[in-house]
Amino acid sequence: MLFNHPVSMLLFCLLLLHPGAETMAESDERPRARDIGLVVGTFKPGPLNAITDVEHVRVGHATRIEGEDIRTGVTAIIPGPGNLYTHPVPAWIHVGNGYGKLIGETQVREFGEIETPILLTCTLCVWSAANALKEWMYEQPGMGEHTLNPVVGETNDARVNNMWLDPVSKTEVYAALANAASGPVVEGSVGAGTGTQAFGWKGGIGTSSRVLPSELGGYTVGVLVQTNFGGTLSMNGAPVGRELGKYAYQSELEAATRMDDREDGSIMIVVATDAPLNARSLDRLGMRAIMGLARTGSFAHNGSGDYVIAFSTSQAVRRPRSSRHPVTTPELVNESMSPLFAATAEATEEAIYNAILKATTVESSRGRLEAIPLEETLTILKEYNALDWDETLPPSIRP
Repeated sequence: MLFNHPVSMLLFCLLLLHPGAETMAESDERPRARDIGLVVGTFKPGPLNAITDVEHVRVGHATRIEGEDIRTGVTAIIPGPGNLYTHPVPAWIHVGNGYGKLIGETQVREFGEIETPILLTCTLCVWSAANALKEWMYEQPGMGEHTLNPVVGETNDARVNNMWLDPVSKTEVYAALANAASGPVVEGSVGAGTGTQAFGWKGGIGTSSRVLPSELGGYTVGVLVQTNFGGTLSMNGAPVGRELGKYAYQSELEAATRMDDREDGSIMIVVATDAPLNARSLDRLGMRAIMGLARTGSFAHNGSGDYVIAFSTSQAVRRPRSSRHPVTTPELVNESMSPLFAATAEATEEAIYNAILKATTVESSRGRLEAIPLEETLTILKEYNALDWDETLPPSIRP
């Protein structure tokens, strides 16, 4: 039998019934990684296998598809309850490769805190998005005439989106914030991932989570990615990109005439945890997200903006903005960090797979980004024994 996973077999049958293979590629019912038996790592995911498994985290999208060349949007991540300005959350921004326009980075790295929701959008939309986020914050209860540090990340979706028209406005930002919820997260070609790519295929928004066993603290780590980067796609070690004929420096290696395989791109990675971590520990967590990114086949091109925004939702380490007295917060010691490192790398890797698998084809007058072909991908994963790795674990600890 070609596929030994039930959902894999179902997908294969559907693709046989639809020889064009475009039906499934354009469907909103495209699978997540675990739906096809692509299991990453050893820790179990949370109930939603999403960043929203971390308590208090909310995610919302606003997608703008308009006319011949607008294919973009906004994704909002609200990192905690209450007024984020008066009670910011511990945070850090780790820079893997700094070719980007991330707004708010320097203050976060100076103070180790985030005081607004986090927005993701297109490259030339960051300033309009930041201005709208500023206005939204001043409308919240308890805000006075203070300066603000909006945090807005981006990737370049110009392959299908005319970002020079500044297509993100207050309307999209407010909608994404209003839509933010703690339930399942929509993935693929949505919000800030509407026009993005990954490894030459359509990319987008993806998410995943891990829950540590009680013996290791019982903490949850959740990751959300906006993929728009290149390299050579690897899934659980299977050389999917090479087998599908899309890989880094393909034109030079094959002495071909086409040069559109040079996908530098970028990625925004948002890491949330309920573990009581300070800014320094969150920086260390961010480094491990980059390791998860590398597992997928990225090597951070010269023109790649690879950023990790990491924060803790633990109320135990959330300090008021001002106090006349010293504030003591309980924090995990260094020796307790290793399980969180592993969980972060695993969740980042799987979030990227989810973004690619869930993404649907997007086309505009500027170009076309094809969804990764499911039948061929499943065949490669099976041939390289990359599926159902959880079956090799003892039943009591299988994810």
